[in-house]
Amino acid sequence: MKEEVFLIEECVDDERVDKYLFRSLKTLSRSYIQKLIEESNVLVNDKTIKSKYKIKKGDLIKVYIKETTEIEVKAENVYLDILYEDDDIIIVNKEQGMVVHPASGNHDGTLVNALVNHSSNLSKVNGSERPGIVHRIDKDTSGVLVIAKNDDSHCILADQFKAHTIKREYYALVEGVLKNDVGTIDTIIGRNPKQKIKFAVVEEGKRAITHYEVLERYENNTLVRCNLETGRTHQIRVHMAHIGHPLVGDPVYGYKKQRFKLKGQMLHAKSLGFIHPTKNQYVKFESNLPEYFIKMVTRLKKSCK
Repeated sequence: MKEEVFLIEECVDDERVDKYLFRSLKTLSRSYIQKLIEESNVLVNDKTIKSKYKIKKGDLIKVYIKETTEIEVKAENVYLDILYEDDDIIIVNKEQGMVVHPASGNHDGTLVNALVNHSSNLSKVNGSERPGIVHRIDKDTSGVLVIAKNDDSHCILADQFKAHTIKREYYALVEGVLKNDVGTIDTIIGRNPKQKIKFAVVEEGKRAITHYEVLERYENNTLVRCNLETGRTHQIRVHMAHIGHPLVGDPVYGYKKQRFKLKGQMLHAKSLGFIHPTKNQYVKFESNLPEYFIKMVTRLKKSCK
């Protein structure tokens, strides 16, 4: 990720930050700059801002731009766990460790490579490198994803994600024993000003709401069900760490010294519910807990006896 830094040394009369960056970064469109701001990739004085922010003398602006190169997506015979498919959507149960789409350092073996091999009908809204991809989950998070097979379906689904009407349920195994049976975490999440690859609870950013319910308590851990009211990057991982109960195995937000040798955070996207793009009916898709998750929970149950 490339960083551009600007120090405002002169007074600028009521100039918006997106307009200023459009003048300064001549190779980027204003709409792309606004997208960077929306995704918390623009910080002013180490805080996230909105496009309408008026810059002032002394402001330090940091812009993080993903360095992209055109990647040829090759069809690969990679196993796909397809839960459902019709003319408009594919519901996939992604395994832990699989990257959703090709990017720097991950060109092969991704979900997209498998999808291209499986179907020639995928939406083109997100370009040739992310055909069909409406939303993502982290590499080491397993679970349910919806794929769009045409542009109309993609746009309808994207609008539902934007309106936060998609129902998303996750199972998470966290460190420590939660006292309350249910709870809601309502904060602002934005780019971590000290570590740009991380997100954090900050003063300025986007509102993030996670509802959780305790399913089982163990000696030193808790199994919780999380329902997302919003869908920010790393939301559950950031929120659970924020309340002092990071996800077991989380290499970014978890404990520095992990008690278990795991491949990544214990987080599974259990179900996904939405209005079908053409049938106009509410549909819900669920996946079973994967083997890695069951083994860990079984191990913790035995330790309680």
